[in-house]
Amino acid sequence: MTSALSPGDDDHTIARALAEDAGRLLLGVRDEMTEEGSPMWAIKDAGDLRSHDFLVEALARLRPDDAVLSEEGRDDRARLGSSRVWIVDPLDGTREYGEGRIDWAVHVALAVDGAPAVGAVALPSVGLVLDTGTPPVVPPRPDGRPVQMAVSRSRPPMLSMAVAAELDGELVAMGSAGFKAMAVVTGMVDAYVHGGGQYEWDNCAPAAVALAAGLHASRLDGSPLTYNHADPYLPDLVICRPELADDVLAIVAQFF
Repeated sequence: MTSALSPGDDDHTIARALAEDAGRLLLGVRDEMTEEGSPMWAIKDAGDLRSHDFLVEALARLRPDDAVLSEEGRDDRARLGSSRVWIVDPLDGTREYGEGRIDWAVHVALAVDGAPAVGAVALPSVGLVLDTGTPPVVPPRPDGRPVQMAVSRSRPPMLSMAVAAELDGELVAMGSAGFKAMAVVTGMVDAYVHGGGQYEWDNCAPAAVALAAGLHASRLDGSPLTYNHADPYLPDLVICRPELADDVLAIVAQFF
């Protein structure tokens, strides 16, 4: 599926094409296995593995000198000595994917010296790819609309609920981390506050896209999101409209 790509293509083009192609592959796997009557767990496992293999093999061909950190792969600690590390989540939202929902994603990002420099987030079920090569334009917030906050549909964290309450906002439940982050980019919601545990592959591509679009993206304490650490655990983040950032961070600070 990446035959049109070559090592001469720029990083943004590669990130977008790989995320889009992996999403197309995942849709095909789900359709085929659903038609065969496969159980949900088998669909999730097959999708994760097929997308991982596809992305890792493509990056090995297109960027052989770069390191790769994938949720589904063995962590090669040699990446710590590399300034360029591709950080991928082959299937963000396995539960939603397996259930046949639309709110899942594919993440392809490149961290350069720890910064989320390049990223693409594919939302295959809605036919959308958002990337840093052509930064998205965040639409204006509708007049009079209460602050909308994306939260997990199955376990909305108390922190997000508290921030929404302080802002007189409303909670909007949805699936994967990438889908929630891109809901801010597309203007569906105004903020995504997470404090319940994530890893670098959960938010590197979303953070890259959000920052390229001019949104605020940081840790809960306001410090920058950085990547390619020895421990890839990166449990918290805030992605929101820049005009809300000071208020959101001030509210969050009350809890720490």
